[in-house]
Formats: sequence, C-alpha cells, structure tokens
Amino acid sequence: MVLRNVMLIGNAGPVDVQIDGAAIRNVSTQPITANPEQQLIQFDNALVFPGLINSHDHLDFNLFPQLGDKTYNSYTEWGNYIHQNYKAGINKVLKIPLELREQWGIYKNLLCGVTTVINHGEKVSLQQPLIKVHEQYYCLHSVGFEKSWRPKLNNPLKNNLPYVIHVGEGKNKEAHHEIDRLIRWNLLKKPLIGVHGVAMSRRQASKFKAVVWCPQSNYFLLNKTAPVNELKKNTTLLFGTDSTLTAHWDIWEHIRLARKTKLLPDIDLYHTLNKNAAAIWKTGCAKIEVGKKADIVIVKPKTGDTVESFFATEPEDILLVIQKGEIKLFDETLLEQLTNIDLNNFNKVYINNSCKYVVGNLPELITAIKTYYPEAHFPVTAQKHAVC
Repeated sequence: MVLRNVMLIGNAGPVDVQIDGAAIRNVSTQPITANPEQQLIQFDNALVFPGLINSHDHLDFNLFPQLGDKTYNSYTEWGNYIHQNYKAGINKVLKIPLELREQWGIYKNLLCGVTTVINHGEKVSLQQPLIKVHEQYYCLHSVGFEKSWRPKLNNPLKNNLPYVIHVGEGKNKEAHHEIDRLIRWNLLKKPLIGVHGVAMSRRQASKFKAVVWCPQSNYFLLNKTAPVNELKKNTTLLFGTDSTLTAHWDIWEHIRLARKTKLLPDIDLYHTLNKNAAAIWKTGCAKIEVGKKADIVIVKPKTGDTVESFFATEPEDILLVIQKGEIKLFDETLLEQLTNIDLNNFNKVYINNSCKYVVGNLPELITAIKTYYPEAHFPVTAQKHAVC
C-alpha cells in the first residue's frame, strides 16, 4: 500500500508512505511507485501521524454514562458514593454480556484513531479484537479496592512485567500517603506504572516507571489533575482516557482539555500518545518511520499548521485508520480509490453526519446491546453496507 501526498507533523512538505505487510517500508519526499498489486491512495491536503496509544481504559465500562453529581476527595469516596446512589443504573449496564461491552469499548477507541489500547482489568474475552489490546502487564486495581494487593505485588514467581495500578487518585492526604504505602510495600522493586497520580509528588514519581495522565477523568471526579509538569522530571508520562464512567467517549476531547491546562508543551503531550507509550509498552509503533509498525492515522487538517491541526482533530475528520498494515476505518471520500478492499467486511457509520466505513459489524453490535439495555446511548449511527 502506498499513501501519497500526506503531511507529517512538523514537516515542511508532503511525503509518500509505503506499507509492506504490517510495517512501514519507505517514507519519501519523492513519489513512490506502487507495484500493480499494491493499493495506491492519493490524498489532497491530509495529515498523517502514528495511531494513538490509549494507555488507560476499562473496555467493559464504556456503556456507562458518567456517574457522579459532585466533586469528591478521592476515588474511594466516589466509588462508595456511586454504588450507593446509582446501584440500579449500574446493574442495568452490567446485565449486558461482557463480550458485547468489550466490543463497544474497542469501537470507541477505533473510531477516534486509537490503534493500541491498554485495558485495565481482567484479560479481555475477545479472540480477535479489531485493534491491539495490550495486556502484557500485571493488573492491580488500587491500594484501596484491591484485595491482597501486597502479596500479589510481591509474588516472586511473577516475571518482570510492570504492575499497573490506580494510585494517588485524590486530593486529600490519604491519597498522597497511599502512594507511599505502595512504594514501601514494593519489596521486590517490581516496575510500577501508576494511573492518575493526582496526589503524587516528584519524589514519589521517581519510583514509577511511568504515570498515566487522565485529566478529564480527574477533573470530573476531583476538579483537580496530576501535576504532570513536575512529575515529568522524574518519570515517563503516558496518556489515558479511563472509561465513560468518568469521561467523554472521544479521546480528542481529553487531549484538548490536557492542552488547555498548559501543564505540558505540545510536543510532550503529543509524545504521551505515541513515543513514550510505545517505549513503555514496547509496541514498536511510535513514529511514521521505516521499520516501525504500520499503525497509522490520516486526517483532514483544519489549518495549515500541522501541530494545530493535530490538536483540533475530531472523529469526523479521520480519513483512514490502519492497524498492522490493515485498513480498519476509512472515509467515504476514499471509497472509489479502494479498489482492492472487500466491502463485505465493513459497515457504514455516521459521526456528526460524516460517513465512515468501519471494519466488523457495528450495526449488529449496537442492536445486540440494545436488546439488553434499550437506553444505551451511542455517539454514532450505524447501518449495513449500502453506499453513503
């Protein structure tokens, strides 16, 4: 496959990108000649960047509405509150079979250009998810809610994969001290990846391999977020959305909120979604560069500035999503060029009146979910094949 005439972020002129199998074979400022068997896709004024890496989501929790009607001092206060005040609504969502909830969590990410997601929780039940679900780590929920977290953390039989845990998700002293408890009890010095870290200090951050910043979830629960401008000096920063229990479905809304805080320079924020995350999770898809995995997103830019266009992106602007060299989503404007694609594997989706073709059977999934939960709300409408 050859992607012709696309702009790299920060680049002065357009390039062609050639994909061979699951990897990027060539990136050139000169036109790349596609062989007769290769798909050539011509773009006009399009921006290319690596598929986003969402470093924190709960895939099975994305059919919940945001739960909570005030700000809280910590995740434990919030957790106890919603189970007391929203019990009936929670039970309705949990009646949906786990596999259906996970499938929608995958689509939520794919529709936004996420090609790798780190799912926090039990191993997913899906056999062939549409995007990469990274689960090469050990999951602990939190110091507050994980039973027997100390022996689990210090299990000598576990290998050196990182332990991912919600930590410091609060604005009170208890949330800060919780981080010290975790550090103190990490007797075997296992690599730690903390999620949220709102109450974290630079000293504490130095004990973590990485910290996942989830600003929208933080502001919804606590009206406060992690001091990432300080934490970045002592650890690696990643970016996550959490689920719709506490945040918007669209990761681009999260990214713009993060930028608005001005806690990180644009380039640092950008790298939380690719370079940093690829290094920590070892995914190999950090750049549009020869030899990297072909996880690629192409969007219609809104300005002549590539950086501003990246941060202004919305799901309806996405023209193409490629994961491991395979097209997973494309805009209707590319349909005539995609002569080699099997439309039987795709269905139509409308996002704010913009028509996309997405792999799999999203219409059937939505119908199945609504048989269990009729009031389920989806940010898209979907229908079987037919031309847009």
